[in-house]
Amino acid sequence: MKLRKLILGAALATAFAPIASMADTIAIITPSHDNPFFKAEADGAMAKAEELGYDTMVLVHDDDANKQSELFDTVIAAGVSAIILDNAGADASVAAVQKAKDAGIPSFLIDREITATGVAVSQIVSNNYQGAQLGGEEFVSLMGEEGNYVELLGKESDTNAGIRSQGYHDVIDQYPDMTMVAQQTANWSQTEAFSVMESILQANPEIKGVISGNDTMAMGAWAALEAAGRTDVIVVGFDGSNDVRDSILGGGIKATVLQPAYEQAQLAVSQADQYLKTGSTGLDEKQLMDCVLINADNAGALETFALN
Repeated sequence: MKLRKLILGAALATAFAPIASMADTIAIITPSHDNPFFKAEADGAMAKAEELGYDTMVLVHDDDANKQSELFDTVIAAGVSAIILDNAGADASVAAVQKAKDAGIPSFLIDREITATGVAVSQIVSNNYQGAQLGGEEFVSLMGEEGNYVELLGKESDTNAGIRSQGYHDVIDQYPDMTMVAQQTANWSQTEAFSVMESILQANPEIKGVISGNDTMAMGAWAALEAAGRTDVIVVGFDGSNDVRDSILGGGIKATVLQPAYEQAQLAVSQADQYLKTGSTGLDEKQLMDCVLINADNAGALETFALN
């Protein structure tokens, strides 16, 4: 079956009204593909859907819950078979997923949980706490168990941000000579992280390390540190992006934590296929996938959020 890839915005929400049926189509809804993590999710889901004989609708909600709701209206009206979703907020997304369920369309969540169970069929997420502990342990080791450091937090509406921070601190706080001198959100954004890091560095020029809630913010922080001539500062991220891989291999950022975005999205599509054919995935709704530490030892084997 020919793959029909439709990249849509909320402004196109009425474009599918004339379509009589899209019963062999899987909708894939994620944050912006400007972030390579989310692009890898969409690519992985599309590839698996094509392999299994489905067409796809690929949509982007830009972390806007209102836009996400409009996109759900679009795919419900189009009559898709299932929805793969990396959501726009743990609380704000419950209503959209429930709306799809009420219309008889099952949702399969990846990367981010929602604050309700029994609404989505599957919630497949990385073991963010386990991954953060790996990152925290590596950060402590790189820091020599002492020194002033900064933490960049993710978006407050994303439960992953809090889970990762807790995982970091459950490790780092065991070391009395590790001192956090600043903790600030950069909302998963590289541009925002650059600005935040500039300001923090001016106020705290003595910092020795930066631990970041994701790779995009780590890249922004590293760019600010490079611009300030502070390439001595130790930076650790979280995601396992190719950009951070290249920085590690080039002697820049020191480590990250791989969460398997591509594999996770493919697993969600496989479960959607099984559910559509049998009425069950045979698995619990909430499923965790372990993360892997990436540093100079194994960065060369990393490609598109997967170890080869």
